[in-house]
Amino acid sequence: MSATRRGFTRAAAQAAIAYRFVEGGAQLKAAGSDLGFGFIGIGIRGMYLLDEFRKLPGVRPLIAADSYDGHLTRAKEVTGGVIETTRDYRRVLDRKDVDVVVIATPDHWHRRMALDTLSAGKHVYLEKPMAWSIEQNLDIAQAVERSKLLLQVGSGAKTSAVTAKAREIVKSGQLGKITMVRMEMHRNSPEGAWVYAVPPDASPETVDWNSFLGPAPKRAFSAETFFRWRCWWEYSGGVATDLFVHMLTQLHEVMDVPAPKSVVSQGGLFHWKDGRTVPDVLNSIYYYPNDFVADLYVNLCNAQGGRGMTVMGTEATMQLSMRGITIHEDNKSQDVQRYATLSWPEQMRRQYFESRGYTAEGRPVNPLPQAKKPKEVTIERGLSHTQHFLVSLREGKPVRENAWDGHAAAGAAHLANQAFLKGRRLAWEWKTGKVSES
Repeated sequence: MSATRRGFTRAAAQAAIAYRFVEGGAQLKAAGSDLGFGFIGIGIRGMYLLDEFRKLPGVRPLIAADSYDGHLTRAKEVTGGVIETTRDYRRVLDRKDVDVVVIATPDHWHRRMALDTLSAGKHVYLEKPMAWSIEQNLDIAQAVERSKLLLQVGSGAKTSAVTAKAREIVKSGQLGKITMVRMEMHRNSPEGAWVYAVPPDASPETVDWNSFLGPAPKRAFSAETFFRWRCWWEYSGGVATDLFVHMLTQLHEVMDVPAPKSVVSQGGLFHWKDGRTVPDVLNSIYYYPNDFVADLYVNLCNAQGGRGMTVMGTEATMQLSMRGITIHEDNKSQDVQRYATLSWPEQMRRQYFESRGYTAEGRPVNPLPQAKKPKEVTIERGLSHTQHFLVSLREGKPVRENAWDGHAAAGAAHLANQAFLKGRRLAWEWKTGKVSES
């Protein structure tokens, strides 16, 4: 058993005997009892979450809903045939033994399903982005507050050990005044650009097309649209709500800021011209109230650079990757200016150099300090995002990524899309959701 797994098991075992959340809300069981989990949407991400949650102690997967029969068959296979499956997500909510519902459907369904789940008195793990629009984000956040139930948004960067260490470094002040953060996420493959393989049996018989469309505009059946839904505005926010949200979640946690004040965006559909409507390249520059800008890039047409975060301070630069953190201290030169004094009279220039301890010709008398080597930061791994959620459920603690956190990240991504579509710099009052040109 890994150290992370041991730590999580220990935390769960130390929980109190019973946990009661709110009047009318779900009453969870003793720490040694199983929690009943239901799953709505078990495609790529939903299947990953089903597999991850079912391996955690005290979790019992009971039922899974999806619009494609092949996903339901796979859920049976993964769970050894014990899970109930259905095309109708409301059957998940009707089961009295379901305490928690995991929602990993296309974005345009998040609001309706999250509100229905809260109304059924069940706790929610809601895959990012929180919802299809800023307004829908707010609907969910306000409903969570009314219900007093737990809802955690599923963006794992929020709780990663790398993020926690980076936040600690920023707060220590060793980077100096931070003025810019640059984040990128690049990939260049059909799978990376959501051109997912379509199952050979996909048809109106195996896919509940009307259930998939739901609140979206009606259109004829398309297997490509069903399995590659991120490529269309009707169901998704494209690269911003899929990939920017990861970066924004981490950015807000590392920098300890709630949300941006404004954004400007440029981009377009330059390569993956397969009928999609969302861009495959997007660059957005956000302004934050702590007087720094965040420059976010996504490029689905080139993989150079991969994924990373660079935090630029007046004293040092911090680079984050999937592997860890590196700090580069600024090698500041002494304030002896050869270039700026080229036009001075010779005698004045010689006196200037000598007054600063240099030779009359402007050379250092003593060797200058050597450039400092980059510093690798040691990071101790912690609980996973899903493990944090389970601890919150067991101990009645606040979740690590609540609905307002999810709104701040997803809303900022939607704001980037609006700025791109309007061709304008947009200001945002994140708590109210108000957007205006600035």
